[in-house]
Amino acid sequence: MVKRIFSLGTFLGIIFGFGLFIFAIMKSTENYMIFVSINSVIMVLGGTLAATMISFHAKYVFRSILSLFGIFFPQHVSAKKLTQDAMNVIEWSKINNKEGFKAVENIIETKKINDPIIQYSKDLISTGVKGEQLRILIEDLIESSVERELIDANILQTMAGFAPGFGMIGTLIGLIIMLDNMGGDIANVGPGLALALLTTLYGVIFAQLIFKPAAEKVRQTQEMIRYRNVILMESLVLLSEGKPSFEIQDQINRFLPPKSWIDLSKQS
Repeated sequence: MVKRIFSLGTFLGIIFGFGLFIFAIMKSTENYMIFVSINSVIMVLGGTLAATMISFHAKYVFRSILSLFGIFFPQHVSAKKLTQDAMNVIEWSKINNKEGFKAVENIIETKKINDPIIQYSKDLISTGVKGEQLRILIEDLIESSVERELIDANILQTMAGFAPGFGMIGTLIGLIIMLDNMGGDIANVGPGLALALLTTLYGVIFAQLIFKPAAEKVRQTQEMIRYRNVILMESLVLLSEGKPSFEIQDQINRFLPPKSWIDLSKQS
């Protein structure tokens, strides 16, 4: 399985992004509170959530919100992880060629390897599926899994589109309030104008600094997992065909960066 690891880069990016705005505000004015408006936040986030709930099924919306927080702990696929997965299959291929696939099944069950690709492939190979037929079936599994997970990215991308729109709605509301008060006390004009401008500001910030980057992070993570699964698929297909370990090594190295190439001769 692909493990989740704390993303320091994501954390620093958000801190730096908001810190940049805070620094600019502090250097420009001493009245910092004019940039704080709970009403504007409620209008932008509430409207964005409401529109998203109308557009998508509720369970997917809640799942996408969880994935928004999950970007701090994304699934991590490193070159080392790719190499290790390939090496595991190469070791299994040696056992498969000597003792048969039943011995490989026992290893997977003993070590409690719950990776969906490995478990699915194990079941198929044990029933006699191999080669191109096995590749087609695993490809379908990989693509369907990616499509399911990309729903979160698509919803977050949609939220990034909604947020500035509700910022503009807040701007119109603020302008209406401001114009309504222009015939009376001029002191009442300020709050309406502040609401008008802050909702637009909040809408753009939420879209460009939270929703859109989170959507791209989810999408990139899934692309990395897909790449890892493709390497695993190719390894398992070669294993099912009874290919020798050195041939699997050569086939898999084309997917890996040169510094991570597997060299069984050195390991021997």
